[in-house]
Amino acid sequence: MRVLHTSDWHVGKALRGRSRAAEHEAVLAEIAHVATRNAVDLVIVAGDLFDSATPSPESERIVYRGLLDLAEDARPVLVVAGNHDSAQRLGAVAPLSEASGIRVASAVRPPDDGGVVEIVAGGERAQVALLPFPSQRYVVTADLLLSGDAADAHAAYADRVVRIVRALTEGFRADTINLVVAHLMVMGGTMGGGERSAHTIFDYWVPATAFPAAAQYVALGHLHRCQQLAGPAPLHYCGSPLQLDFGETANEPVVNLVDVRPGLPADVRPVALIAGRRLRTLRGTLADVVSGAQGAADDHLRVILDESARAGLADEVRSQLPNAVEVVLAPRDDAEAPAKSDADRLGRTPHELVAEYLDENDAHDERVIALFDELVEGLMDDVREASP
Repeated sequence: MRVLHTSDWHVGKALRGRSRAAEHEAVLAEIAHVATRNAVDLVIVAGDLFDSATPSPESERIVYRGLLDLAEDARPVLVVAGNHDSAQRLGAVAPLSEASGIRVASAVRPPDDGGVVEIVAGGERAQVALLPFPSQRYVVTADLLLSGDAADAHAAYADRVVRIVRALTEGFRADTINLVVAHLMVMGGTMGGGERSAHTIFDYWVPATAFPAAAQYVALGHLHRCQQLAGPAPLHYCGSPLQLDFGETANEPVVNLVDVRPGLPADVRPVALIAGRRLRTLRGTLADVVSGAQGAADDHLRVILDESARAGLADEVRSQLPNAVEVVLAPRDDAEAPAKSDADRLGRTPHELVAEYLDENDAHDERVIALFDELVEGLMDDVREASP
């Protein structure tokens, strides 16, 4: 059986206010093309289809169109909810999704009630354990549902998730392909740079030993960088299909193609994705970054300027580099000057005070001072006119 593993689409995520809807449409179409070109039997989407629990209609259109494209030619698609997704919204559309061959796991369920599904494709039978993102508030309830008792209700999050995984996978057999799909933070994983920090802290870590050796491939979502982790079973994050933020410029977007047979190790092959625009950081003087952008093609740019602040500097950068989505000044290395006391400022004019402020912050600009003087003069005129 040939499986395609993708995750962490984050459709709806903007980049410094700029929409990336067109890029998401293009990369999801590319993933569907990869599935068709490589005769994929089963598609796995390991969570975070959306960037927000309240996605826009445009984001919903892009995601559902992408899922339908993946399900073409009666290809089964399995989806688990991620921490950015609304489990309730995904659950609400599950009946419609299933009519198109798209199975959505929005909540942790017992093995015989949707927690494990059997797929027959490519001449093989697969058992697939589905584990959507278990929040700390939810995982206690899910644990009790699967274990059938209320013992140890105050056990650590990781211990409860281990018990859930064990319950989902204890029925794996030697004559079937055994897969796990989970949206989790597994210990030893390297963050890609754009993950939600509240759900990657130590409280949410799960040990790699949670997954049994009987699992031939564990398809993980949550971390945005493609990587394999050491463990009893082959543990793989496929990462995001786009570089989502400037902390992810080292990430290489891929999907994983997985060839697997009963009783044999899975053969995993990453396939590079090229539809999305790259993210690049340029630093230096204005002349330096303009020169350095010559090879940036259509990349989204973050520009860090080693320049003194001046009015209109960001506009000046964007006029020469339209792809610059962020323009900031490099941090100053010099020590801060001693703070002025109120007594030092008494008796000084507003003109003198604003000029001193700009000098202290390496942002002196005569145009700003002139505009400030004009504003102050206008206020004084209003005061004089209002006086009896």
